[in-house]
Amino acid sequence: MTLYPKLILDALATVRYPGNGKNLIEAEMVEDDLRIDGMKVSFSIIFEKSTDPFLKSVVKAAETAIHTYVSHDVEVSISTKSRQAERPEPGKMLPQVKNVIAVSSGKGGVGKSTVAANLAVALAQQGHRVGLLDADIFGPSVPKMFHLENERIYSWEKNGRQLLIPAMKYGIKILSIGFFVNPNTATLWRGGMASNTLKQLIADADWDELDYLVIDTPPGTSDIHLTLLQNLAITGAVIVSTPQEVALADARKGIDMYRNEKVNVPILGLVENMAWFTPAELPENRYYIFGREGVKRLAEEMNTPVLAQIPIVQSICEAGDVGEPAAVRPDTLTGQAFHSLAHAVVEAVEKRNAEQAPTEIVKITK
Repeated sequence: MTLYPKLILDALATVRYPGNGKNLIEAEMVEDDLRIDGMKVSFSIIFEKSTDPFLKSVVKAAETAIHTYVSHDVEVSISTKSRQAERPEPGKMLPQVKNVIAVSSGKGGVGKSTVAANLAVALAQQGHRVGLLDADIFGPSVPKMFHLENERIYSWEKNGRQLLIPAMKYGIKILSIGFFVNPNTATLWRGGMASNTLKQLIADADWDELDYLVIDTPPGTSDIHLTLLQNLAITGAVIVSTPQEVALADARKGIDMYRNEKVNVPILGLVENMAWFTPAELPENRYYIFGREGVKRLAEEMNTPVLAQIPIVQSICEAGDVGEPAAVRPDTLTGQAFHSLAHAVVEAVEKRNAEQAPTEIVKITK
């Protein structure tokens, strides 16, 4: 039997791609590299992505079609190609980002997202190129804090890949799962789905060149933290806590997670949020509602600096609710506190980079 290209192509025309219902020839999925050598046939099938869910089944169906419609004696060799460039491997996902800062807390309700948002704003106002990633998959609050609840995220092709275009506000590039889900509906995802979504927000987005990528992580320790540590070389962590003992106990766990010998992410310092209450009409007065200098004592115990003490001022909450973080106004009491925090973070990062080797991603071995 003599093989010729039309025999092979006619057989492949009987194979349909489940993604669009077209056969492989109509869908232009057969690469122009068909080779015939006696009873040996080799060619490539092109998919949009190397992670195409139908890849294996389509390759098997193509081989079966040739054996069915041409001959069982044909030796078939099929390779696959993808139209999109490959996603960078873990640890190299953000080559143009100089520093990745994880803002964490041991428990919810201590103002971690408020600190992350205002840190990003203050850094941008001080002239740095800044991105803010809302990694709190199950409780995203960044869209609300930046008044971006109705923001629509688009993508464009860049360097052979389809990349998400982050939203822009106050000079910051912003991405959040909150842009893609109904804000009034609970996000009911298994851990794997949440982790895959987070990887997309990191690696499949056009963050471009940044001096700082600030990540608002979920409270506590979870699969999301592990996903971050496995995929990003985090420069350092900022731990947020309130002064009372119940919050400090959880903050210790957060510090321990980053300092674990398998993780080794440097702690840049602690932020004491809600350090005291200052009434607007009595700006010189301080009322220590949640205890006094609890974070300072924890910092001394853990041998790490206190980066800032942020007071309770009603305007912080109001500013976040209307989408204007307090740091936008550096002339106010709270604005000054967050700008002081930004300066302290920059100094801590510079010191860390000068004295310590770059962080390596966490490698999981079975």
